[in-house]
This record gives sequence, structure tokens and C-alpha cells, in this order.
Amino acid sequence: MIVAIDGPAGSGKSTVARALAAHLGYRYLDTGAMYRALTWLARREGVPLEDGAALAALALAHPVSVEAGGTVEIAEEDVSGLIRDAEIDRLVPVVARHPAVREVMRERQRALGSVGDAVIEGRDIGSVVAPHAEVKVFLVADASVRAHRRTAERPGEDAESLAADLLVRDERDAANTQPAPDAILLDTTDLSVDEVVARIAELVRERR
Repeated sequence: MIVAIDGPAGSGKSTVARALAAHLGYRYLDTGAMYRALTWLARREGVPLEDGAALAALALAHPVSVEAGGTVEIAEEDVSGLIRDAEIDRLVPVVARHPAVREVMRERQRALGSVGDAVIEGRDIGSVVAPHAEVKVFLVADASVRAHRRTAERPGEDAESLAADLLVRDERDAANTQPAPDAILLDTTDLSVDEVVARIAELVRERR
């Protein structure tokens, strides 16, 4: 079974998906981390972030790996921590908007998510990457709550700058952040992680 969890930045999808996978005993796949890894590698290799063809070629040459424990590797390097800074936050939408890049990454995501039961999270999982997923959930939350969550994830960084970056990401990601027609919309604004996980786990039990 595939559980697809989509939503904008700060909606709680990564935290929820990770906790849900642990609760169900499923594999966890963070597709956003894959785009982050490619962004990190492109910067290291000096590949222009505006060159979609070059970025797609880089992604093909260095397929991203996401291990069961959440470790993210690219070009034989563990980049799990390196891809979580504010600079990558700002740059990853530039990389992810290229159709050629998204096609390469989607094929890789399908390959990684095809083995056994999995919780896959991102922005277009239920609509594009895994339209056959048995459970599709699209998380939403108030903008102020999403900004607060992002600030909590980036201690020491300026809260106003992070909130502004979040608004920019919303605008850039809008085209690729749409719920599938059959997705369940779940507002996480006033819900704890445990409450969200419990609701999705119930959907999984019903669909099985």
C-alpha cells in the first residue's frame, strides 16, 4: 500500500509522514529531500540552477537514495543535514520548477516507492507520482502556523526572513502543489502530530 501525503511547506507533512510510517511500520520517502539533495549537488558542481537540461542530466548521473532511516545520499555523500539550511530552502523551488528535472525525479521516486508498503510525502505525490495510491491526504494549515513551524525547525535563524521565504515558496510552488481530486483535505492548524497521524492511520485501516 502507498500512502501519499501532500501539502505546502510548513503544513506538517514531513513530521506527520515520518511518524505515520513509524506507526504503521511502512517505509518513509521524503521526496522534497530529493530535490534538496539535487540543489545541494548542483551548487557544489557549479551547475546553473536556471539550466533545466543540465540539472536533469545531473539527476540522472547521480540518482538520489533515501534509506529506511531517512538518510539522504547523493554522489556517494550523506547530505541529510546539509540540505536543511535556509539557503537550500530559497533555492530548491528554482530547481524543482523545471519540467525536465521533475520528470527525472518522479521516475526515481516511483522506483523508490515501489518496494513494499510506503508513506510518500511531497507536493504532487497523489496527483502525479503515485496517482494509484490507496490513501491520499493533502495537509493544509494557516500561514502563520506554518511560518511558526518553519521557525521552530530552523533555530537561530531570523523568523521574519523565514516567514517571507515561506510566502515566496508558496508562490513558486503553487503550480506543483495541488491536491489530487480524490485526496482527503486535512487542516492541521489546531491538531497535534499524534492527532493527524491517528486520523490518517484510521484511513489506512479502512482502505486495507
